Amino acid sequence: MKKRFLYLALASIAIISCRKDDNVDAIEEVSIETQNTYDDQAAQSFLQTHYLDAKGIIKNYVETDTVNVKLADLEPVTLPSGVIYIMREGAQPEPGTVIGSSDIIKIMQIANSYVATNTDGKVGYSSGFSFRNNVAGSGVPEVDPAYFYVKQSVLQNGTTAEAKQRSYYEIEGFKEALLKFKAFDISDESNYNMQGVIIVPSRAAFARDPYFNYSDISLRNRSFVFNFQVYKSTTAPDPR
Repeated sequence: MKKRFLYLALASIAIISCRKDDNVDAIEEVSIETQNTYDDQAAQSFLQTHYLDAKGIIKNYVETDTVNVKLADLEPVTLPSGVIYIMREGAQPEPGTVIGSSDIIKIMQIANSYVATNTDGKVGYSSGFSFRNNVAGSGVPEVDPAYFYVKQSVLQNGTTAEAKQRSYYEIEGFKEALLKFKAFDISDESNYNMQGVIIVPSRAAFARDPYFNYSDISLRNRSFVFNFQVYKSTTAPDPR
């Protein structure tokens, strides 16, 4: 499905762009109000400094670029929660499958997390860290991730009060925006063509609450940028 040289190239890009650019666990914490402001400002900066390539992959945009269109000009939608999403024109399924809030989804994606900080008066994302990347990894979509919908059985088996709550696992803002999209109905082996972008501020992710250990770093105060294509969405028994 994916050519080997493309894997290597994408893997190299991912390593370079998502490596720790400082100590991700040693960022000075600001007030929650200030963090929320930083999150919003950093998201707007991200929209101004990135674009989508021919396959819908997020790339760095430079002001001298006269060919590509930055994300800010792709009609991003901001929800009341602060979540931003972009539906890539010409890359949506027709007619597509409505995505239900408890569906079993198959998703191909590159998802990174960042902390929005103010450095010398300039607010932007720092400490980039890869959350998911099955484009440069397995090459097949992830199935039924708990950060979209966590199963009842997992909640029932939680060993702490926090682990029995949906908010411990689910990235609320990711689900909120993903439900605005429709799913394709294609095989796992199909080549990807990313259909959109979702930017989730930390207040719509885990903020400063307890959360499941998805990564080897702290997800406290972290915003998320999802670049994705939903390969399939299947209705499951409710509850499941």
